[in-house]
Amino acid sequence: MSRPGGLRPGKLPLEMLERLLAKLTVTDPRVLLGAGIGEDAALIDFGPTTLIAKTDPVTFATDLIGWYAVQVNANDIAACGGEPRWFMATVLLPEGTAPDGAEAIFDQIREAADALDIALVGGHTEITIGLPRPIVCGAMLGEAPKGATLGSAGARPGDALLLTKGIAIEGTALLARERGRALASAGVSGATLEAAARLLFRPGISVVADARAARAAGGVTAMHDPTEGGLATALAELARASGVGLEVEAAAVPVLPETEEVCRALGADPWGLLASGALLVAAAPEAAAAVLAAVGKARIAAARIGRVTEPEEGLRLLTARGPRPLPAFERDEVARILEA
Repeated sequence: MSRPGGLRPGKLPLEMLERLLAKLTVTDPRVLLGAGIGEDAALIDFGPTTLIAKTDPVTFATDLIGWYAVQVNANDIAACGGEPRWFMATVLLPEGTAPDGAEAIFDQIREAADALDIALVGGHTEITIGLPRPIVCGAMLGEAPKGATLGSAGARPGDALLLTKGIAIEGTALLARERGRALASAGVSGATLEAAARLLFRPGISVVADARAARAAGGVTAMHDPTEGGLATALAELARASGVGLEVEAAAVPVLPETEEVCRALGADPWGLLASGALLVAAAPEAAAAVLAAVGKARIAAARIGRVTEPEEGLRLLTARGPRPLPAFERDEVARILEA
């Protein structure tokens, strides 16, 4: 439990993070894009190519933690328009971890990296005092042709907003794996729990193929990888990075049936639930149909969920009862539930 008045599990409050990032000064002219709200990775000029650098930990999950670490870091490289190439992992293990537990995490990292044709090039492993469970901090490097990268800051008023797969794949699977007993006690069937746990692999939390198909179609102006805080937070981050407003049709956002049942049982909101597996895409209006067709040809579901608006229009959710402000979450619903 958090100390009274202290920070709670999950992302730092947005205002605090913005204040901290404002203190950074980058003098190296090769840094094309540094740290910023809503940006998925850093971009560095490497001559004929652009190096894309990303780091992300896995702290919520205990099951398949090494596999998660590769996926979530590769996703952010792909969301920047690049190909994930090289991976490093810092693995922190609690005292008393069985040797086969350490081997399992290493195998998960290796197998996930092999499946995405990523080289595992280094890292660090140690037994750490005071940890209740393993933590894996990943660092992924990727590359893209010069001038071919994307960020979260390119969306323009009039662009179409597209979403692949649906929400919230990772959060649903994680809760099924970490809170299976509680969900069963709340009436969720064994078949639904099994289906929810399998969402990690089908449709899966990787968006590497989604991003490849979208950018190959042309006309994409921005991409963002929804993670902590769910789709609602990802939309707010995209809007802030691009300096735009957004209008989202609630009924157009695909919510997986397993997600609806798991969230109903736990009193969670799918819009604020860990959402890796979905890719948020802004595309020029005349290119939106081609992007959807290209993603569909790759056998990945996708939907048009709204449009980019002028900044003064704010962030609006269109519902059957009329427009209302886009929901906001101080922290991810997974963090709230696991802390309870």
